[in-house]
Amino acid sequence: MFLLNQLVSTRKKIKGQLANALTLINLGLGITAIMFILQGSIWYGFLFIALAALFDRFDGMVARKMKIESELGKQLDSLSDLVSFGVAPALLVQQATLMPLSFVGGLAVVLFILCGALRLARFNITDSPNEFIGLPITAAGCIVAFSTLFTEQLPATFYVIFMICLSGLMISNIRVKKV
Repeated sequence: MFLLNQLVSTRKKIKGQLANALTLINLGLGITAIMFILQGSIWYGFLFIALAALFDRFDGMVARKMKIESELGKQLDSLSDLVSFGVAPALLVQQATLMPLSFVGGLAVVLFILCGALRLARFNITDSPNEFIGLPITAAGCIVAFSTLFTEQLPATFYVIFMICLSGLMISNIRVKKV
């Protein structure tokens, strides 16, 4: 009987941490993206950001379906999102196209990350079950990362303006329906 209780208890603990494990995979993929980006591997950086987006989608879905949502999971998800969809995409654009713009490009990168952090902090203290207030950082980061596929066709100044616009949308009061 003792062994059976231990197995049931262990199973519950594992089940309770499944969503957090997926969130940590998201974070690991974001960190890996940053490492590739800093080595100049723009394509692999983009690829790992895209993979992080998949795991970000799964962690929330698993937490809701299995009814294992927690405050720890919410905070961990926000920290992971800041790395995977704030820092990584901003560095991706900086390395792919903004380097020649030095200060102005760097300013756009910093602004994007700061607005993403503010957006996530606001999300964590706002109770809005059916909608997001402001563009979610996940969407903004994926849009920025995807846009780097067009660096040959678009001037660097486009990316500065684009990142400033997305930064503003993240901290705006626009309402985005949750899917």
